[in-house]
Amino acid sequence: MNGSDIEQLIERIGKRGLIAGVVFGVLAVIGAVLQPAAFFQAYLMGYLFWVSIALGSLVTLMIHHLTGGAWTFLIRRPMEAAVRTLPLLAVLFIPIIIGMPHLYKWAVPELVEADKYLQFKAPYLNTPFFIIRAILYFAIWGGLGYLLTKWSYRQDESGDAILNQPMRITSGIGIVLYGLAATFASFDWLMSLDPHWFSSIYGPMFMVGHGLTALAFLLVVLVSFAKYKPLSDVVSQDRYHDLGKWLFALVVLWAYMMFSQFIIIWSGNLPEHIAWYLRRSSTDWKLIALVLTLFHFVVPFLVLLSRMMKQRAPILIKVAVGILIMRFVDLFWMIAPDLHEGVFRLHWLDLVVPVAIGGVWLTAFARNLKGRSLVVLHDPRFTALMAESKEGAHDG
Repeated sequence: MNGSDIEQLIERIGKRGLIAGVVFGVLAVIGAVLQPAAFFQAYLMGYLFWVSIALGSLVTLMIHHLTGGAWTFLIRRPMEAAVRTLPLLAVLFIPIIIGMPHLYKWAVPELVEADKYLQFKAPYLNTPFFIIRAILYFAIWGGLGYLLTKWSYRQDESGDAILNQPMRITSGIGIVLYGLAATFASFDWLMSLDPHWFSSIYGPMFMVGHGLTALAFLLVVLVSFAKYKPLSDVVSQDRYHDLGKWLFALVVLWAYMMFSQFIIIWSGNLPEHIAWYLRRSSTDWKLIALVLTLFHFVVPFLVLLSRMMKQRAPILIKVAVGILIMRFVDLFWMIAPDLHEGVFRLHWLDLVVPVAIGGVWLTAFARNLKGRSLVVLHDPRFTALMAESKEGAHDG
């Protein structure tokens, strides 16, 4: 299969994404008019899911430039295409600003006036400052993404190996900036849904979610494209194994952080902390927690524990798709109970709105990916790695 085949596949993804974005977008608009509270909850969940792919791709791209590992070269182009969607995601953040009174208690003046704790937090949790911080976050993330992808595109054209140096330096600084912005964004967008509750591990959990969502998505893209040239010439079982190990590590890290937060808060048994888990203690929410435990951790852990399983693309893509589904379930579990005082509610908009956002995002992703080689051009590190792989295969 040649390069034209993969271009057709990318174009098909873009067209299907556009159709889904339009059809489900119309349904979402109808839902927004009829039931705005349900719409904005669904929008926040869907938005956080898709922005996780872009931000996880950004931090993984920076790790790639710092380490130059062989496993990241195969997903570098999809990562760059995902990072290039950050300006779109900045625009898609506007509905969250519009829907703040439906999402955040601290954005409702009447509730703030009746709550001394909200008044105490008002210098930080207020609408103008919330918007300013969001602009700052996207300026940081978008600026980093723009510089890294610009230099990468330039290297494709010029073959200038010295461009690796500014990409490496920017990535070193950028990881720190990303971490700071992502931590505060987690406080603003998620943790402040319950302004009386806080967790010191929330920011790292948010960032692990970015990496896990992005890597699962990138694995689906890689396996789907691997049978087409030029990727078919460089993809190997060893590379799948490398990516599988990274996915395994993130699954374990996610479980460790979730359990650590739970055991510390539950054992402390303080009223201002434990309420978050009490809202998730009904039978329905316990069932969701059990589903997350089994399919977000236990099943992927057991499958990815095997070296053979990590080397098999059909197995790897199924695990990745399962993790993507569980990432959305996890967002539902983190958001919905705070907006309904622990009452379990699943609305049709909870599925429609994320698909609408995803259709728009996938259209932009495909457009960014189209017209570029899916393997890195003129990067001496990639050339050296491929030469070593061929030599190892020949010696074997």
